[in-house]
Amino acid sequence: MKAVRGTAAALLVLLAVPGCSAAAPVSTPVRTSPVSTPAGVPAQTPSGATDAAWLQLMTPMNEAAVVLLTMAADRATDPGLRSWAADLAAAHRAELDRMRPLLKQLGLPATNVHEGHEMPGMVTPGDLAQARAAKGAAFEKVVVVQIREHLEHSARVSRSEVDAGSKAAAKKLAASLVEARAAELDALKRVAA
Repeated sequence: MKAVRGTAAALLVLLAVPGCSAAAPVSTPVRTSPVSTPAGVPAQTPSGATDAAWLQLMTPMNEAAVVLLTMAADRATDPGLRSWAADLAAAHRAELDRMRPLLKQLGLPATNVHEGHEMPGMVTPGDLAQARAAKGAAFEKVVVVQIREHLEHSARVSRSEVDAGSKAAAKKLAASLVEARAAELDALKRVAA
């Protein structure tokens, strides 16, 4: 139990990095009653704070990464990086297709509650501007550095969800992300070599 609390605390610390604390509260209010569902569909139980925090972080992290990966798939001069970026963008879109319904099931807003926050692993508008301005090897370096950070941090927070989350569907998705991130980081090492 102590390890679970420590892992949950680690996830909440990640959410409290500079830039997040002043603009939005670290914890997101969670519904205290089941989400209303159509007739014949069982109502979902209220979400835990860890599940909500993880989904509300991972969704915008993936959305921002997809923008940079799409840019890399279009502009990278290295064919291996271009192909890898296209495949990873598609994989992230598929993850988003699984995250968005969970947000809805948990009664969480579809909006980015971390908008404008500088967070580890989050591709920021500044990162995207830097990538747009760069060309050739400089562009590819921006992509590799930002996506490596994204993959490392999304794996870390997903492990926290696996350890401390309470919703089975969220924990299952988080576990699949942890596994995927290990493979994606290995592929990035090969492409960036």
